Parts: sequence; structure tokens; C-alpha cells
Amino acid sequence: MRKLLITGGAGFIGSHVVRRFVRRYPDYQIVNLDKLTYAGNLENLRDVENSPNYRFVRADILDSAFIHSFLRDEQFDGIIHLAAESHVDRSLENPADFALTNIVGTLNLLHAALTAWNGRMEGKRFYHISTDEVYGSLGSTGLFTESSLIDPRSPYSASKAGSDHFVSAYHHSYGLPTLISRCSNNYGPNHFPEKLIPLMIHNILQGKPLPVYGKGENVRDWLYVEDHAAAIDLIFHKGKTSEIYNIGGNNEWKNIDLVRLLCKIMDRKMKRPAGTSDQLITFVKDRLGHDLRYAIDSTKLKSELGWSPSVDFPTGLEKTVDWYFANKEWLDHVTSGAYRAYYDRMYTNR
Repeated sequence: MRKLLITGGAGFIGSHVVRRFVRRYPDYQIVNLDKLTYAGNLENLRDVENSPNYRFVRADILDSAFIHSFLRDEQFDGIIHLAAESHVDRSLENPADFALTNIVGTLNLLHAALTAWNGRMEGKRFYHISTDEVYGSLGSTGLFTESSLIDPRSPYSASKAGSDHFVSAYHHSYGLPTLISRCSNNYGPNHFPEKLIPLMIHNILQGKPLPVYGKGENVRDWLYVEDHAAAIDLIFHKGKTSEIYNIGGNNEWKNIDLVRLLCKIMDRKMKRPAGTSDQLITFVKDRLGHDLRYAIDSTKLKSELGWSPSVDFPTGLEKTVDWYFANKEWLDHVTSGAYRAYYDRMYTNR
């Protein structure tokens, strides 16, 4: 039996990874460690919480003493590290929080793993989940490859770039068996409604304005979260130690075009006249240092490990909208309290 630690497993991407591993590998023991901040929600995992091969531990990766003793006592065979602060807007408000969680937290895990494994590295894996945002911004052409220059433009992406460098340094300095993957924008069920797609779905349901930065010309490459989880599974089991793998959806959309498509889908599903939700679109002051375009080249992952996205965007978007329609109670729970105060602070009077 293999014993795996997944950090941040109550979050959006993390919960899909946990669910996949719990269901796909019944002979693995899966331990989910999460601090349960605003975006960590155990409701995301109700369908597997009673599985015999699953266990949840509430802890903070910044608690170095606990992390070291926990990894020493548990003796994990592998670590899949997703715990992170991930929202650019929040990083612009509180950059120090991002530096602490994403850099110092990752460093704590790296050193605890090194100490726990104590030279017995065979069969071990430390897999760090990063983001395409560490590469910076693209013009109207070109794609990010694994050898692209690291050029972060926000406190969030800078903190993720810093953690990436520490992961690589621990391999080269100490021989820790590491892997890194960098993904494009994810979408799908269980996504906290501060990111573009779930925010627009929530606001359309509520009849609220749809805040679009600038003129909506920024371009993102969208990846269905279950395809991302499948790629993580594949990289963890078959990826080459010390390598970096890009995971992209081959699916670029301007923000404004994506919002209009969502409006069209939502109007149809809510049986409203076409164009009703478009009237909610509100252009707001652009984000500081807003990267123009991200686009990922996943050729390495496809050629070496055989992965490619399986869910086309229209299908994935329909599935995502249907999930939010069927889980309005979940949406109500996560949009209460502190989130509302944050939302008002970020988007009111822009």
C-alpha cells in the first residue's frame, strides 16, 4: 500500500485530485492536509469523506514544527503539493501572505520531506503544482514552453515562481526526487466564486453586475479541472524526476467573449430572452499589472506521457453551469460572510 499526502485537497483543484486518487487507487492511503481557509471547503469531498482509504488532517503548512513531525511520523511515499494562495487580486492587497504561504510553506514541506526520507529516496516523489503565470505575459502570438523565461508580473505569480525555484533547488542540492507542473486557467465544479467563470455564473444567477476588467481583451487558455487532475495523476506516476511539465487546454478565449458565451448559456438554461444577461456586463478599472495573454504548449506532456485534454470547452462549460445549477446550496454557503465583504471591497465603485 502506498501512502500519499495531498496538500490543499479541500480546495478547487485539490478536491478533484483527492477524489480521483481515492476512487482510482483503493489500495493507496490518501491523506488530505488543508488549513481550510476561505477557499478550502470539505463539502467539496462529501462523496469520498467516508472512504476507507481517505483521511483528512486540518493543518497549516506554515506550522514548521507540526509539518516536520507529521511527515516523520507518517512516512509518506509521495507528496502532491497544491496548498497555496492563488488569487491575483488578493495578492495585490496582501503580498506578504502569498510570500509566506507559497514560498515559506513550500520550503517547510520540502525540508520536512527531506528530513523524513533521510536519504531513503527510492520510490519517493515530491510533486509541486505550479501555474503558467510564472512565465509572465505573452503578446498576440507564441506559447509558453517548459524552457520559457520565468518572468512573473504579480505578487501571486512571483510567490509561485519562488516556490518553483526552491523545489528545483532541493533536487539539485539534496537529491530530493521532485516534479513540477504548470497549468493554464482551470474551470469546472466546486470553484470558489472569485475567479472569472464561477463569479459570472453566480452573478448571473443573482442578477448582479458582471465585472469585466478593462475592455475584456485579456486572453486565457482554459483547462477543465478533471483533465488537470488526470494529468497530475499521470505525471505523478510516470513523469521523470526533476522534470517540469506544462498542462494546457489548447483553448484560448478573450475574457469578454467567454463572459458573453456564459451569458448565452445561462439565458438558455434559465429560459430568459437571449441577451438578457449581457445587459449585466459592467467594465471596471483594470487590474494592476494585468497580463495580456497566457497560452500553454503541452507538447512535452503529450509526446512523453500521452496526455491531452479530453473535454472540449463547450461541453466542459455546459457541465460546469449544470453543476452550479444543481448545487445552489453549496454556492450559497461559500458566498456568505467574509467573501461578501471581500467582493464589495474589490468590485464596488470601480
